[in-house]
Amino acid sequence: MATDRRADVVWQGDLMNGSGTIEAVPSGAFGPLDVTWASRAEEPNGRTSPEELLAAAWASCFAMALSLGLAKGGNAPEKLETSATVTFQPGEGITHGKLTVRGTVPGLDDAGFREAAEDAVKNCPVSKALTGIPDVTFEASLAQ
Repeated sequence: MATDRRADVVWQGDLMNGSGTIEAVPSGAFGPLDVTWASRAEEPNGRTSPEELLAAAWASCFAMALSLGLAKGGNAPEKLETSATVTFQPGEGITHGKLTVRGTVPGLDDAGFREAAEDAVKNCPVSKALTGIPDVTFEASLAQ
């Protein structure tokens, strides 16, 4: 079954001096969130950016995909600590993405974890949506 997700945003003013608010999401999970050009291209100062929201979506989607893959392979994870970074360069767009995951997965060695993580990167729906990022790096390690 397909699911739709929505966010409602109001922007006022021009790009450089204006501001916006992610007013609401139907789930009620977050909002309102303020967004400005400065929070995107300079310092956030308590406001978010499209890239920060993309990073959150990417990290959570990847963690879910990896959790599924590990469990299907017979090694359900105890914990996956995932971080995503999306780099925005004004005038160029999103120029770099980085995913990092550290897992606690009983019964799995480094090679098996890395293989499962690489598969999750390829198959995570948000990773697929972000294929236009020209430079993506990835790190996966097991907790010691």
